[in-house]
Amino acid sequence: MESVQSIKQRFEIIGNSPGLNRALEKCIRVAATDISVLVTGESGVGKESLPKIIHSLSHRKHAKYIAVNCGAIPEGTIDSELFGHEKGAFTGASQARDGYFKEADGGTIFLDEVGELPLTTQVRLLRVLENGEFIKVGSSQVQKTNVRIVAATNVNLLEAIKKDKFREDLYYRLSTIEISLPPLRERKEDIHLLFRKFASDFARKYNMPTLRLTDNAVFALENSRWPGNIRQLKNVAEQISVLEKEREVNKDTVIEYLPKVSSLPSVIDNKEKRESDFSNEREILYKVLFDMKNDLNDLKKLTLELMQEGNAKKVKDENEQLIKKIYGETEESTQNYNDFDDQLEILQIPEKNPQKKETYSDMTDIDEQYDFAEEIEEEETLSLQDKEVELIRKSLERHNGKRKPAADELGISERTLYRKIKQYDLK
Repeated sequence: MESVQSIKQRFEIIGNSPGLNRALEKCIRVAATDISVLVTGESGVGKESLPKIIHSLSHRKHAKYIAVNCGAIPEGTIDSELFGHEKGAFTGASQARDGYFKEADGGTIFLDEVGELPLTTQVRLLRVLENGEFIKVGSSQVQKTNVRIVAATNVNLLEAIKKDKFREDLYYRLSTIEISLPPLRERKEDIHLLFRKFASDFARKYNMPTLRLTDNAVFALENSRWPGNIRQLKNVAEQISVLEKEREVNKDTVIEYLPKVSSLPSVIDNKEKRESDFSNEREILYKVLFDMKNDLNDLKKLTLELMQEGNAKKVKDENEQLIKKIYGETEESTQNYNDFDDQLEILQIPEKNPQKKETYSDMTDIDEQYDFAEEIEEEETLSLQDKEVELIRKSLERHNGKRKPAADELGISERTLYRKIKQYDLK
């Protein structure tokens, strides 16, 4: 069995971080079996190197090794690419064709970005993993294949399963052994080594002296976030090699080529942050609702007190002030006030009768919404109605039929007065 160090030399793998060494140890141990392997890690960490190592150390090393980028193949043709098709199976299929699983029979097939596979293709892949069988597109004949599948993804497949974008049974078949490659920000001790390797390669490629980094430039590299990982580091090394005249690079020069983002990791998990934001919004909403409830209770209490005093005009003014306090100075507040005014049916109260409670003539609507309304005996209602008609008629006569001044005198809205005129058929 080969050692980790010999594997690094053979496949030109740079680094000595514990996470990288552990991943390579897993590759060496699993290579001798036919177990399916799932390689996980962020984009740009070098996941494509591990399947090659596994294949080269396995008993399949003399058979074919085929790498397939599942995310680069259109959904309509991916089944044909993987499993093949018969002649005439679809438009443009002028002849039969073997797919990758047939071509790689006896060898290894590497499915990169396996999380991008359509659900229908995932069903076909699951059958291959379970019993080595597949069917060409446009055929009904079952074919057999003997391939070792190594898959890789930068997608969180457990989250994809929750969103019904990836089959759970396929995930457990693929991830019999899962090998995770750490991101570059967790391999700080390897960053300078990788940069020196890339700088040396580009110096030979472009026939120029090799770059040298100052201590503060190394510190800047090691403390950057590197969201693109090794691929991004290689890109930065090439840019500096080509564009900078000075071969000694300091911190300021390095920073110019780094992405303009904070190098500090987030200390709050996104899920926890969303929950915290939601909790704060909920508390604010509760406070607004409680304040509104208190305002309405004040409105009910004040209305009851003023009604008992018989001051209808004051009731109207105080109600308007409270409604505007709740809803603001908008058209909506005016509409809410008018609706509230209609519900109260505010009218001038006749002379007080010490034998009876003073109340209004029509409290049906307000009785359903406010608990301070009093029940009124039928004979009292009729008496108040007659007085209401008489008061409206006299006010209209006094103002020559003009509704607005009449409504102001009566202490009601013009719309309520108009409705009363139609209700009692007053001319």
